[in-house]
Parts: sequence; structure tokens; C-alpha cells
Amino acid sequence: MTQNEEVCFKVKSGLGIIRLNRPKALNALNINMCRLIDEKLQKWQEDDAVKAALIEGGGRAFCAGGDVKSLVMGGPENAAAGQAFFQAEYKMNARIFHFPKPYIAILDGVTMGGGAGISLHGSHQIVTENTLFAMPESSIGLIPDVGGSYFLPHLVGKMGLYLGLTGARIRAADMLYMGLGSAFMKAEKITDFKAALIEEDISSGEDIDRIIARFAEAPEDAALDEFRDIIDAAFGEETVEDIIDHLEAVDHGFARAALTDIQGKSKMSLKLIFEQLRRGEGLDLNDCLKMEYNIVSHLTSVQSDFYRGVRAVLIDKTNNPKWQPERLEDVSSASVADHFKIASEGELIL
Repeated sequence: MTQNEEVCFKVKSGLGIIRLNRPKALNALNINMCRLIDEKLQKWQEDDAVKAALIEGGGRAFCAGGDVKSLVMGGPENAAAGQAFFQAEYKMNARIFHFPKPYIAILDGVTMGGGAGISLHGSHQIVTENTLFAMPESSIGLIPDVGGSYFLPHLVGKMGLYLGLTGARIRAADMLYMGLGSAFMKAEKITDFKAALIEEDISSGEDIDRIIARFAEAPEDAALDEFRDIIDAAFGEETVEDIIDHLEAVDHGFARAALTDIQGKSKMSLKLIFEQLRRGEGLDLNDCLKMEYNIVSHLTSVQSDFYRGVRAVLIDKTNNPKWQPERLEDVSSASVADHFKIASEGELIL
């Protein structure tokens, strides 16, 4: 077994196992973890003795995202460190997406932001009653990156834009309803499921499917199904302003809650996310990651809402960031477009 204090690796009977090992940080990813996972997957994809890979978290989280607090502490003056982190993370995301063998993620616990990037791009995702999923980046002045431009636009209806703009937290049933995840499994069955993967033939995705089917069961009804019409109508509007106007006109508690969520988010993030997901719908994953890298490089190079949001929400914990600009109408089309230009240090190489 190869191990360091942050991520552990072992191969057992053809199953390569990755275990995130920062439970106190909810297994948040740092640059070292991203590089180690990327390097290990590169080796495993070329190793005939490894038939499949599995990734899991230690503690009550699968992975709560990227360790953005450490990036913000250095400020824009240390933007190179942030850009290096995103480079490493996105390269790892692409590695998972293109991994030629079954890749199973066990999302047993908190799964947010970067946690989506190390799970949803693989071939199989297991969700449990403990899974709590979100793409909460609009709350910290960021965008739903790690390939969010790729997977969010392809969810059913307008669920992807709803998740991206509101940062809504959802459970396993809603994930499967939207198209996030392969199967629901009770957490108490995970140990036996992993044992079966080790003991049985796992040479193909079909082999994995058969094993999953023995342990999986139907989840509860999806809570968001009741509000599908509201979501599709409101988040199918042509601009963020139109979405807000639509929600304001709907006399329903769900619409009011979604409106409140949006109104508290970074105005720049809202505009960027809307454009990001619009463009991402027609791109492959690699091009989505390159686009996201341009955006985050711009956000980290100046004193942006990213720094204000992370400090207020994750460091000072006032939960009251002072967004600039304060009003949605003051976010110009030109300023949004600037974020999509190739980063000053060049395009992301995947």
C-alpha cells in the first residue's frame, strides 16, 4: 500500500483503490492530492493487472470540493498558485473522463464542487442515503468548474442551470432523477460491494453493472420532480434577469426560495455561470475545462468576488460577502466576455 497523509492508494485483486484521507477538511482537494491521483491513474491505465479503479472518502464526506481557502489567503498577488492548482485539478478531471477502464466513485457523504469532478466523469457513481450534493460556487464568487460546463447542461430539463445558479443542495434521489449517478445503495452495503469487486471479474463495465445490480435498490421519490415545471419554465428564460423576473411572478414557495438563493449570490458569478453553461452545452469535456480555466484564471488574477466570497463564507464565516458590483444590471456584457478570453499565461494543456 502506497500512502501519504492526504490520499492512499492500493491495488487488491485487480481493483485499484483511492481513498481520500483528509477527514477534518472533509477531504477537500489540494494540488498535491490532484497530482498524486492523476499520476496514479496514468500508471493504472497502462497496467494490465489493474482492471478497474475505485475512489472513496474517509469520514463523513466523500469530497467537499477544492481547498480554495489556501488559495485565497495569498491574494491575487499569489495568483500563480491558484492557477497551478486549477491546472492540476482539471488535468486530473480529464484523466478520469478518459480513463479506459471502469472507474467507480462511492459518494457516501458530502460531495460538492471538486468532489463532482473526481466522481461524475468516471463510468460509475454510487450514491447513498448519506450523499449530499451541490455545486455551490456561486456563493463564493466562483463558477461550477471541474467540468460543470460539460455535465450540468446535459441534466434533465433545466436542472443543471438551476443547480449552478442557486447552489441548491440535493440528495441521492434527486441526483439520480437529474442524471447524476448510476445507482443508489445503502451505506451499510458498501463494504460487501467492495468485497465483491475484489473477489469477482471486473474486466468490463458490464461486469461492474452486474455487481452493482446485486447491491443497489430503488431510491425514494425525487423531491424535485414536484417542481420540475417551475424549474424548467423559470430557468429556461433567456437571461439571468428574465429568470429572476419569472421567479418573482410565480406565487409558490419553491419559486420564492429559489429566488432568495439567487439574489444572495455573486452577481458576476451568476452572469458567468449562465454564459458558461450556454457555451458548454456544445463543447466536449476538454474544451469545457479549457474554458473554465480561462474563467478561473481571470477571477484569481484580480481582487474579484472569488476572494471576497471565500473569505466571507469559509474563512471569516460572516456569510455576508460584499459583492462587486452589487447589482446584476451593473455586470456588463463586456466584463463577462473578458473572462472567456485565453488566460494571460496561456491555454490549459490537457
